[in-house]
Amino acid sequence: MELASYADYAVRLVNTEEPERGRDALTSVDAVRGLFGTSGRAAALADEADLPRLRAVRTRLRGVFEAAAEGDEIRAVDLLNSLMVEYPVSPLVSGHDYLDEAGRPRWHLHLADNAATATANYTAVACMGLAIHLTELGADRLGICQAAPCRNAYLDTSTNRSRRYCSDRCATRANVAAYRARKREEAARAALAARD
Repeated sequence: MELASYADYAVRLVNTEEPERGRDALTSVDAVRGLFGTSGRAAALADEADLPRLRAVRTRLRGVFEAAAEGDEIRAVDLLNSLMVEYPVSPLVSGHDYLDEAGRPRWHLHLADNAATATANYTAVACMGLAIHLTELGADRLGICQAAPCRNAYLDTSTNRSRRYCSDRCATRANVAAYRARKREEAARAALAARD
């Protein structure tokens, strides 16, 4: 797996909470395990203690995305660096499950397989991926959805740095709302002009 793709771990964790709607999906050990996807060993470490720890990390990661979305790159980097110091990667070369045509292992890096907790593993991987994404593409490629009340985090991978929404659904909803607002304004102006 390309290391930058681990930035999606950060997005996945941040988006387990919808603060504007008062929703939190990070409420069980199964939810913690679900964050890992197919990573069995790391998910197996998950226990009740990871819930408050991952919620705290989530808040800090949201701060990284919010600072970047506000154009405060220095703060975004400082927040991310503080997480990386607290949750360092400990890379290992692995060849499990992947064999080439000749039956030899396809070597790849695991970033935190020897972490003591699911939180330490997940956070190290998420922060490293986010750091790679940020350094390769720029802090302005980290965003917070502009469709109210969404506020989900996203990674802008567009060619022209134009992404403003976390999903097509939010973009459509925002565009429809803007269209309806314009139509109401036009109707109000027409009604006012008709009275004159």
